[in-house]
Amino acid sequence: MIKGANVGLPSLSTDVGSVMVSLGWSSPTGEGDADVSVLLLTSDGKVRSDADFFFYNNPVAPDGSVQLLGKAPTADGDEDRITFDLTAVPPGVERIVVAASRYQGAVFGDLDDLRLTLSDTSGEGLLRYSVEDAGAVGALLFGEFYRRAGDWRFRAIGQGYGSGLAGLATDFGVDVDDSAETGSGEPAETEVSVGEREPVEARKPVEATVIGAAVIEAVAVAAVVPPSVPQSAAAVPPRTDPRPSTAKKKVTLPKAARKSLAENDNWRTARLFPAAALKSDRERETRATSVLLSVMAQVPEFGRRLTAGFGAPAGRMETFTEVTLPNGDSPRRPDGVVRVERAGKLWTALVETKTNGNPLKQDQVQAYVDIAARRGYEAVITLSNDVELEGSPLVHVKTDGRRKNKVTLWHLSWAEVTHQAQMLIRHEGVAHASHAWLLQELLQYLQHENSGCHGFQNMGPAWVPVRNGIDDETLCQGDTRAVDVVESWERLVRQVCLRLGGELGQKVLPVQRARRGADPRDRRAALADRLCLEGKLDAEVRIEGTPGVLALCADLRTGKLRTSIEIPAPDQGYPLTWAKRLVRQLDEAPADLHVETLVDGEAGGPRGTLERLRPEPADILPRNGDRITGFRLSLFRGMGNTRGNAESGFIRSVDDSVDRFHNLVVVHLDHRAPRPRQPVVGAAAG
Repeated sequence: MIKGANVGLPSLSTDVGSVMVSLGWSSPTGEGDADVSVLLLTSDGKVRSDADFFFYNNPVAPDGSVQLLGKAPTADGDEDRITFDLTAVPPGVERIVVAASRYQGAVFGDLDDLRLTLSDTSGEGLLRYSVEDAGAVGALLFGEFYRRAGDWRFRAIGQGYGSGLAGLATDFGVDVDDSAETGSGEPAETEVSVGEREPVEARKPVEATVIGAAVIEAVAVAAVVPPSVPQSAAAVPPRTDPRPSTAKKKVTLPKAARKSLAENDNWRTARLFPAAALKSDRERETRATSVLLSVMAQVPEFGRRLTAGFGAPAGRMETFTEVTLPNGDSPRRPDGVVRVERAGKLWTALVETKTNGNPLKQDQVQAYVDIAARRGYEAVITLSNDVELEGSPLVHVKTDGRRKNKVTLWHLSWAEVTHQAQMLIRHEGVAHASHAWLLQELLQYLQHENSGCHGFQNMGPAWVPVRNGIDDETLCQGDTRAVDVVESWERLVRQVCLRLGGELGQKVLPVQRARRGADPRDRRAALADRLCLEGKLDAEVRIEGTPGVLALCADLRTGKLRTSIEIPAPDQGYPLTWAKRLVRQLDEAPADLHVETLVDGEAGGPRGTLERLRPEPADILPRNGDRITGFRLSLFRGMGNTRGNAESGFIRSVDDSVDRFHNLVVVHLDHRAPRPRQPVVGAAAG
């Protein structure tokens, strides 16, 4: 589409009751980001109330008409996805505006390939709109849905707002509180400005003092709090990001656990979903499927979160296990079935589950796809420990093009399930305390050592031969085993992002530096060639609110893991002041932290350990007048000696390295550090 063009959705597909919008962009540095938002407008172009404004702190409409799914990795970086159940949009809503905003003074003109894509429930693309020349604007309207003669249409807009998210929201009637501070100079308790994000260190839970309708809601919820959930949880909001002044408080579990009443540490808390007695893989698969599907049906926010991306509408969900379906002389029994009913229509998905690292079987999944096509079902969902990569599906299935009904194959990893549960109960919140308790019990089960739901834990059969080939220098470029190792490495990094994001409540995504439209297989082949030549596996991870990208390098020749981050030099002040401030920020960092000054040109700057720099910060400054562009902080550790292909030394060491570096280094850095505008000469220290 081009700017200003419009099209009727019924002309694009026969099934547009539920659609998915994806907003994407790329950045030359790999660090550019933005937040999506949606506004429901009446015929006068205004929201009915602030509840019609959906963004990162209010992501789901109670009626399921809008759901912000967050970011998902793609070949070009990542994209934000939003699902719309257009059949559930209230009659008074005439327009649905899709927008995005940047923060901390960033503008859309710094991003490349700004685009919007629209897909139907099966994932088939319906249209694409590219925004050209966005300019120096902090907020951007990508497009809108609007009603015309009883049908929904879509219009490409591409209009920018120099005043950012606050100006955009105000224009559409959202009541924005622009004062981020109280009159006394202390931070406001319950309301902050929409126009600018708070620094991460300021995002602390507010006190249990809530006003107006929030008090009524808190009292009502407290009445149904199970014994294991303190009633104070009902008043703790998920996070204090900027939001409209009327954003609802939701239930989250408190971070501090109650003191146990047990007489000694050997007593085990009674669990709703026990895992200790599980012995066989079949028992683990059956129990895991039943536990997950039952919680999905009982906690609407969780069920929608897991199925909305698969094209399921927002409606009444029922789940079933061990269902028998006719299939000639040998009936098939999928592990589970998910059914969602909306306005008299059914959406159905078959579920095939694997636990304990067992791989999916192609013939089994193919049979379920064929059965789903014959019975008019919409999807088959596979669930296992593996993380699926774009361009590299875990199983290959064939579809019969002669069948009118289209069946889509989707995959979930147990790490994704755990991530979504953590985000809801620890950060974003759910509507009822009993639902938070159910999700907590689900998490306890998934994280139990005997559940078999521990996420990606297998580097594959090529791992040991490739490491041996690197050791004895016999691994050659073009070896397909190197590509297998690169794919396993990418799966591991994505799982690290899911785990860390769930713990922090922030966006944590892998950075993929590749030209737009590049085939993921070509990129992995190039990384495999580098592995053969240099013996290194590299990855980059972007953590929301941090001043740089966390880089991870596994050197298989030396057996060392390096975690590092590059932070830009400030655009004001003197280099000596920068060095002293950096050393003060790293007061609690390990003494063996490596600090390197980044300078213009190919030659590297001074470097040293933090232990040496603490008494003499000036030692990190260049003496030859080179211009300082930033600093690189690095930690090293061994990869472990275990070379088995199960979860062991290498995978644990990667997890431990990322956690240690983030907790001891990254969290202490100034998250508000600006990007440099002009490098400064190091000799100007003073």
